[in-house]
Amino acid sequence: MTRVAAIDCGTNSIRLLIADVDRSNGAPRLTDVVREMRVVRLGQGVDATGELAPDALERTFAATADYARLIRQHGATAVRFVATSASRDARNRHVFVDGVRTLLGVEPEVISGEEEAALSFAGASSVLPIHDGDQVLVVDLGGGSTEFVLGTASGVTAAKSVDIGCVRLTERHLRDDPPTAEQIAAAVADVDAAITRAGQDVPLERATAVVGVAGSITTITAHALRLPEYSPAAIHGAELPLSTITEASADLLAMTRAARAELPYMHPGRVDVMGAGGLVWRRILERLHDLSAGRIGTATASEHDILDGIALSLN
Repeated sequence: MTRVAAIDCGTNSIRLLIADVDRSNGAPRLTDVVREMRVVRLGQGVDATGELAPDALERTFAATADYARLIRQHGATAVRFVATSASRDARNRHVFVDGVRTLLGVEPEVISGEEEAALSFAGASSVLPIHDGDQVLVVDLGGGSTEFVLGTASGVTAAKSVDIGCVRLTERHLRDDPPTAEQIAAAVADVDAAITRAGQDVPLERATAVVGVAGSITTITAHALRLPEYSPAAIHGAELPLSTITEASADLLAMTRAARAELPYMHPGRVDVMGAGGLVWRRILERLHDLSAGRIGTATASEHDILDGIALSLN
């Protein structure tokens, strides 16, 4: 048994997983010790300015310092810090890298979209079984980017990361509350173009099943299920008809931010960007339904994602 610590720093949130890894029986298994999430909005304004904002860096460094204390407290022997979309895009990412290195004592990795996709697939597939003959499409809908990963029981066969995400589209298009029809149309055009780009590298039409990961998708699932509170146990593995998911997604997009804030499963840090998250997930599922000639009729939510994949990559 090895105790490891994984940190996933995205555009909207920074998350920590301290887990024990058991490799004694074939495929490694994770047992959670600590699992935390903070919304720090590292990607605030990056789409417009190309730089990480000082206050966004300050929030991220404060969370990193707290995570460093937890890692020391729980005695993790291996640590990996992975940063994704916002850090990839920022000209001043060296400030971020230097700050994390000082606080945590490890070199933060600003990984490519393709590696992000592979880690997401590893995390989701570690707890959702893939049967022989299945071609599972894992969609990781983040704040700055979305990853499309097609894989089988043997692993990833194709992956593509595209620059659409709930924070990026909110800042770029969905500025009104609720957004106007013109703003929604502009966002849909961006999403459709990104799905087309993804389809050039990933044969989306071959998918036999779809798994969605990350906070936007799990929150949409909570909304579709009308949960009385955010419950990972209820959300993980929930397989719902596409019509149920797309209706929940459209509902979140149409709501005011004040109305979303009242939902019992809505994290405060997602209130302003969940409309865009709903728009992206709805449009992806509509396109997948069409590309599969109706063969894809459901989608499954997973609470296990890139964070688990990072932990599993550690020895």
